[in-house]
Amino acid sequence: MKTLRLATTALVAVFAATSTAGTVAASPTAVPAQAVTAHSTPATPTLVGIRAAHHPGYDRVVFDFRGKVPSYQVNYVTQLIQDGSGLPVPIAGRAVLKVRLEPAQAHKAGRVTAPGRIAFALPNVMTVVRAGDFEGVTTYGIGLAKRQSFHVFTLRNPSRVVVDIKAAFPTVQKKVYFFDQSRYLANEEPFFRAVRRPVLPLTPAAGVMDRLFAGPLPAEKAQGLRLLRSKATGWTRLSINRRGVARVQLTGDCSSGGSTVSIAGEIFPTLRQFASVDFVKIYDPSGDTEVPWGLSDSIPECLEP
Repeated sequence: MKTLRLATTALVAVFAATSTAGTVAASPTAVPAQAVTAHSTPATPTLVGIRAAHHPGYDRVVFDFRGKVPSYQVNYVTQLIQDGSGLPVPIAGRAVLKVRLEPAQAHKAGRVTAPGRIAFALPNVMTVVRAGDFEGVTTYGIGLAKRQSFHVFTLRNPSRVVVDIKAAFPTVQKKVYFFDQSRYLANEEPFFRAVRRPVLPLTPAAGVMDRLFAGPLPAEKAQGLRLLRSKATGWTRLSINRRGVARVQLTGDCSSGGSTVSIAGEIFPTLRQFASVDFVKIYDPSGDTEVPWGLSDSIPECLEP
């Protein structure tokens, strides 16, 4: 009788352990733990690159993924908003196309896998800027020179989300000046160097200002060029009067950080390239500049060293 009670107790213990593990046995025979198959969650598609190129009549932006192709939602917005915080995200351009990708992530194992901000020198596409990468949703904004119709589709092997934006309009090449960090560190003037960008012929001054805030291309960054923002996030109220005075106001914030070089060194030559501009007056976000009147250049106090 003692032997029977011990065997019964062992059998009850086996059934109790099996029930706790969530496995229901179809017979008194216990199922070995190693025979239970666990179903893993599918990996979230990872964004591994963003590229763009011009084709006859349109600009193409490609989001490259590792894994399956995510779903997408693409639409025009009046302002790019940061996912989660709800704060505005600075982005250059006259129109912003928002691209929402889900499920998707732009990181892997704590490492960023795609650029957060990248510039392009295409007729319409100026820049692509990340606005969110959180809980399986990745959001980007595409900054454009002009609001145009677009078409979105996906490709596989490899996985891609493709956005084609109409760009069948004429442009002209103009100069945009960026801070040459390499020359500055070597104390070799000039500290600002010109690159060329396509802009709309009817509004070239606005075009070069947008291209300035879009920043240098990846290849130009590799050569040491940088956008010296001086904490500004953008520009507004650009005007050129008959006396050859261009006025432009910075947005966001404004500070030279005590440096002898500032965003003024980029704006002055960028706007002076036009025959109608002899002087440039830069205003801070509050609308102030040191010399608001007269035929002279002017910067706000916040850009002084």
